[in-house]
Amino acid sequence: MLDATQDARRLPAAPGVGYKAQHFTDLRADPGPVKWLEIHAENYMGDGGRPHAQLRALRPDFAMSVHGVGLSIGGEDPLNTDHLTRLKTLVDWLEPASFSEHLAWSTHGAEFLDDLLPLPYTDATLTRVAEHIDQVQDVLGRQMLLENPSSYLAFEESTMSETEFLSELVRKTGCGMLLDVNNVFISATNLGYTPQGYLDTYPLSAVREIHVGGHAEDADEHGSPLLIDSHGCETADPVWALLEYALALTGPAPVLVEWDNDVPDWATLRAEADRAAQALTAHVSG
Repeated sequence: MLDATQDARRLPAAPGVGYKAQHFTDLRADPGPVKWLEIHAENYMGDGGRPHAQLRALRPDFAMSVHGVGLSIGGEDPLNTDHLTRLKTLVDWLEPASFSEHLAWSTHGAEFLDDLLPLPYTDATLTRVAEHIDQVQDVLGRQMLLENPSSYLAFEESTMSETEFLSELVRKTGCGMLLDVNNVFISATNLGYTPQGYLDTYPLSAVREIHVGGHAEDADEHGSPLLIDSHGCETADPVWALLEYALALTGPAPVLVEWDNDVPDWATLRAEADRAAQALTAHVSG
């Protein structure tokens, strides 16, 4: 278990955006309220070239967050040590303020599945995920943040709630939490509970980042609302409202705007960052 008090690295309590190379020039010329950038680890595990050169140019002006999507923290198989070694190489030279991964699994044997799949919340799963988190933190020498998933189904075999499961992982491993309020809103809508009630039982003292992003609206075979975590449009008004609720519980925190598909021009993305800045300012002044 990592002693989280030994890892004092923190992102600023300000807006951040997911970095896209097409925004490089605009970011340097007119960042607006954006103080930090998130990159996906797997896009930067090569030897260098333009992607690394851009990060080195941006690093003096922006704090960095590395977000992984390929470790399969919730998988039944052992973690891929080659992948973990490449991740350590990236983290060592970039020296980000934060590293995070998903509470999900995405591998089966040697196959990588292009999705982040859910897992049941049981004692056996808890033990396995905690062991994986401990391994990542030991190798990287830093605290890992764990992101709550967007859910489309629940497992009958689960013996604890998601927030109970996350709280136990924090207690066992010393990991931090990445609170994705868009994922909370999606899961609450799809599974029929209140997002505010979920947040009231979340391990809030461990939150180190908060994320917002867009989702797509659909319906299941019974005509009930079905939300899909798309990251391809503006953040919906109810998610902004849920961010306000979360900030009232956590206090000022780093807030990331995620937009990974159908990426817009910088002016559109900056407008989302401006809205995140307004939420933070309103919370601080209120």
